[in-house]
Amino acid sequence: MNNPTTTLHDKYGLTPVINAAGSYTPLGVSRSSAFVARQTAQALQAFFVIEELQQLASRQLAAFSGAQAGAVTHCASAAITQAVAACITGTDAAAVADLPDVADRRHTVVIPEGHCVDYGHPILTDIRLAGARALRAGDRSSLPLAELERCLDTPGVCGLLLVSSRLTAFQDFDWAGAVALARARRIPTVIDGAAQDLRVPELLRTGADAILVSAHKYLASPTAGLVLGTQAFIDAFRAQERGIGRAMKPSKEAVLGVLAALEERSQLDTAGWRARQDNKVALLMDLLHHRQDLDVRAEDDPAGMPFQRIRLAFRGGVAAARDVVGILASGRPSIRVMEHGLENALVHLELVALDESEVRHIAAQLAVALDARGAR
Repeated sequence: MNNPTTTLHDKYGLTPVINAAGSYTPLGVSRSSAFVARQTAQALQAFFVIEELQQLASRQLAAFSGAQAGAVTHCASAAITQAVAACITGTDAAAVADLPDVADRRHTVVIPEGHCVDYGHPILTDIRLAGARALRAGDRSSLPLAELERCLDTPGVCGLLLVSSRLTAFQDFDWAGAVALARARRIPTVIDGAAQDLRVPELLRTGADAILVSAHKYLASPTAGLVLGTQAFIDAFRAQERGIGRAMKPSKEAVLGVLAALEERSQLDTAGWRARQDNKVALLMDLLHHRQDLDVRAEDDPAGMPFQRIRLAFRGGVAAARDVVGILASGRPSIRVMEHGLENALVHLELVALDESEVRHIAAQLAVALDARGAR
């Protein structure tokens, strides 16, 4: 029999991780609550009518977001491909069955050049998987609405795909103006907001036909992608389940885990949650403020999520930053951080999923790593 005190890391010889890198897929994204875990486990032990689950999920997602309807798919990447497919086919069953062969249907998707993110693979891959082609608008720094309008008037355009993420090349963007241009041409707009579930109402206010989010990031459900939008778009999205979407279907435990996570979110004391996030940031800053080899600051989330991250600037330069990140990662538990600023001697830490003891451990190990480097 298994020892109930043995962790999965111990049982299988895996690396335990303190994840200060945020909702990062290569680290398992998030940690579900005991409530979500129990409901997910119960789902694994029972049979369900899957259509009933999807209809229930649609109602719950609508209540959660303020959208007309919703649907669950395998992940946010799958949601992008299915959404693009919905833009091409609508609810036409024959067209759905033909994809990714688009025949003579409109199949060009306009996407800002600065929104062409790579989150493990290029978002352009998600577009191509549906049989569509991407038309990249503007440049890496901006997208004037006049340029977007010109692209939307290109023959064969079936959809506009926008991305709300810290990964985009620019954050200053007229979302509502862009959506209005597409709507005037009867072109559906989809916003990929994978890690933005706390901002869904704000994104829906742009007028987009659909918002896509990852349920397994800050909602902390099992892996699932959510689409929230108009009933017409959800109908077209779900029509893909008889086409390429069949390979992207959600499991019963994912849908029921999403429902548990939505129930938990509906009972969340938002003010208390934000205070706890602020307290963790303040704690780490207090533990590190005396370091002469670091500049420690709190920074707002660049995409507008309601929490701050810690920014560490290494006064020893890029080499110091790289050395410390390597030392932290090689420990047990392995401490992982955001590394996108390393070339500028910057490291960012997100503390949302961590408890106070883990925050204190990070501070202690940072000190050990910095002292070890200084002693060379």
